[in-house]
Parts: sequence; C-alpha cells; structure tokens
Amino acid sequence: MSLGPQAQANLEQKTVLITGASAGIGEAIAREFVEAAGGNIRLVLAARRADRLAELSRQLKQSGAQVHTAELDVSDRAKINAFFAALPPDYRNIDVLVNNAGKALGVEHAGNIRDEDVEEMFSTNVIGLIKMTQTVIRGMKERNSGDIVQVGSIAGIESYPGGSIYCATKSAVRSFTQAIRKELISTRIRVMEIDPGAVETEFSLVRFGGDATKASKVYEGYEPLSAKDIADVVVFNCSRRANVVVAESVVFPTAQAGSYHRHRSEPREGTEKN
Repeated sequence: MSLGPQAQANLEQKTVLITGASAGIGEAIAREFVEAAGGNIRLVLAARRADRLAELSRQLKQSGAQVHTAELDVSDRAKINAFFAALPPDYRNIDVLVNNAGKALGVEHAGNIRDEDVEEMFSTNVIGLIKMTQTVIRGMKERNSGDIVQVGSIAGIESYPGGSIYCATKSAVRSFTQAIRKELISTRIRVMEIDPGAVETEFSLVRFGGDATKASKVYEGYEPLSAKDIADVVVFNCSRRANVVVAESVVFPTAQAGSYHRHRSEPREGTEKN
C-alpha cells in the first residue's frame, strides 16, 4: 500500500508490536507496515506458532525491516510478563501496539457452551488484551506518545445467536477501549478500534474445531473481506498525523450489514473476525 511521502514519514523508525502475527490479519498487518514505511520500521511479532513467525521474519527482513519474533500465548499472563522481560533493548519502546490475537470457539447456544471454551475466549480476547495494553501503555505515558490499536469485531457491536460468549468478549474489548481513550485524553496517545465483519482467514476453521467443510460454508454465496483489507485500514489509521485519531472503523464486505448478509436473512455464524 502506497500512502504518500508524509504518511510514510509518519511511520518510519517506529517500533510496532503485533499479537497473533503468524497468520491472517496479524501477518497482513505486519506486511503492510513494512511496505508503507518503505522497510524503515522495527517490528515485534508475537504468536503461538514460532515456525511461522520465523518464516515471516525472514521475508520481512528482505525488505529492510528490523524484526524480533517471540512465541507468545496471550491467554497466559505469566508468559506475557516473560515476553516483555525478554525484549531486546532496541525493541522495548513500543510506538504502536496492535492487539490482534483473538478467537471464537464453537457456535453452541447458552446452556450447551463448554466451560473451558468460555474461559479460553475470555482469557485470550479480554484478559490477554488488557494485560498487553496495560504493560505497553506505561512506557507510552512516559514518552507521551503512541498508538494502541484494538482489533475488535462487529460482534462487539451487534450480538447474534450462537456467539453469546464471543460477542460478550468483544463487547468487553469495546468498553475497555472507549474507557482508556477517555482516560488518555490529556496525552498524545491515540486509541483506535478496528471492527471487521466477515474476513476469510483461519478464524472460522478454529471456531469449528478444524472442520474445513463447515468453515468453508461460512463464506459461500458472497465475497468476504481479505486480511489485507483490514491491514490496509490499520496502517492507514496509524499513518495519520499525530493530531488525528481515527477512533473507530467498522469494515464490511458489500454483502454484509451488521451481523447479516445479503444472501441470508439470518446471521452467518462464525463470519466476523476478531
């Protein structure tokens, strides 16, 4: 994505931390930041799949970016502490935090939802995100600058049957994000939320427990967004001049309005991303 010389200058030499960076939207965001900054950027890429991070790092370094990768499961608070403690000195001052890691598990209705699925979704989508934000925000306050980007979901705005827990987690993210934006109003820290609709990634495959047939049916009959579509929005928002905050961005494919799609009168379970 070419944003023009001023936007590129606004991104150059920044340190960007992205969670869930090994695939899907997280990977796409990493690639877009490198392209938009002309390679003059420093990335901290965190995810559970270290092998994928290593390959992504290799590719991004060919474009001139400096990259540090680390295996991280944000649902484990102790691992978050260890992750930050192990950051090399050159990567510790985070200018942009992109909280992208998140998941949905199952489409069961209330009464049939497994306790472990409830706990895993809240630990990853809410508690992990809050822990990452609180840790990074301390340094941003000291420097009086920085961007916090929460990858939310239309599910945090409009709930639907079969997504009660996932929707609740994304509603919590939305409330937390709105509150900290107001708490930071006297600073130059920007707080932004991106709320995607239907994005074709591994999201539905995870939701349906690896069942590729069920996952593929989610996107039948219309063209969903791609991970790059969301990455474009994230990087564009972060490349605005420091006095501009694109506080909330809701992004749909043309066949979607809220949780609903042109080709069905009922919500398509599992279509939202993060």
